[in-house]
Amino acid sequence: METEAAGSVFGIQELYRPADKASIDIVAVHGLNGDAIATWTAGEKSKVCWLNDPLLLPKYLPYARVLSWGYNANVTSLKEKTTTSADRVLQHAHTLVAQLQADRELEDATETPIIFLCHCLGGIIVKRALAYSASRTSSKLAHLHSIYTCTFAILFFGTPHGGFNKAHLLGNLQKFASMTIPKKVLQTESSLLAALEEESETLQNITDQFAPLMSHFHIFFFWEQERTDLKYTKDYIVDETSAAPILDGTERSGIAADHRGMCRFQSSSSQGFRTVVAALQRYDREASEAVKKRTTRSTAALNNQRLYEAMDLIEGLQDSSTINFHPDQIRNTQDWHGSISAFLAHSRELAGSSAPSQLYN
Repeated sequence: METEAAGSVFGIQELYRPADKASIDIVAVHGLNGDAIATWTAGEKSKVCWLNDPLLLPKYLPYARVLSWGYNANVTSLKEKTTTSADRVLQHAHTLVAQLQADRELEDATETPIIFLCHCLGGIIVKRALAYSASRTSSKLAHLHSIYTCTFAILFFGTPHGGFNKAHLLGNLQKFASMTIPKKVLQTESSLLAALEEESETLQNITDQFAPLMSHFHIFFFWEQERTDLKYTKDYIVDETSAAPILDGTERSGIAADHRGMCRFQSSSSQGFRTVVAALQRYDREASEAVKKRTTRSTAALNNQRLYEAMDLIEGLQDSSTINFHPDQIRNTQDWHGSISAFLAHSRELAGSSAPSQLYN
């Protein structure tokens, strides 16, 4: 749970750009009441953001482009100064995919591998975003599919995959906010918190949608090893079993910090930083070739889907027209796209508006 969202800037923020073409895009996504920069910044005075400090991440991955995505994750705010989020997980996920895809298109980086760094709620949003991207296969939305195709690894920092298993903890967080800020100027929004409760329907649905996709990614789970000071008590915000489920093919490690500090590294000697950056270097070495193969396979699969959609359309229209195209003829020709285009032009003449004006975009 963060507390520094008042001056947040939303959207994609580029924190570091290599001199040459980037080998990978690292995308950081903050959590509840978080911030695109402050969530990843250590020190009250020195203000070291390890994502762009020249002695930290850029030193160890000089060819990585580092981005941070900011969004309104406020669950408490001061009235007339900040606002709580009206969006739910799904809306944030859609926005993340749209804004990240737009940035990559403008930077000519649509085939660059992606690694996500996710803190708390950010991990839930990224999981939902990847499920959304994976399902965008229609001709008009296939460009959004590339976020899923190009994602190579995800590092989760204190993400409550199993929800908050202490019902009173959610109450403690809200009570703490109300005790430190007068109620007359405090605004509270619980929809994002409710999505993270243990056994919440939203969380279960996201888990179900993400589970079939997990083998597609390298995954590293991190959990907090120190309790967070809530003034009147100390407790783990997300416990180990929720933050780091034991699953085949995934890595897991504790970080010697509380929930807020687990994604803030002040020096390269921090054991948490060393564990994280070693994983990032390994993923960076492997990602380029793997994503290149995935992109080739994905393009072929989407083209085949267009073909089968067209053949279904042909078979449906043949019953009511004199069209002489046969699916087998199209299947056996190398220029099937041209055949489909010819078919559509012919079908529009015969059927008027009953045939679609464009199958490929």
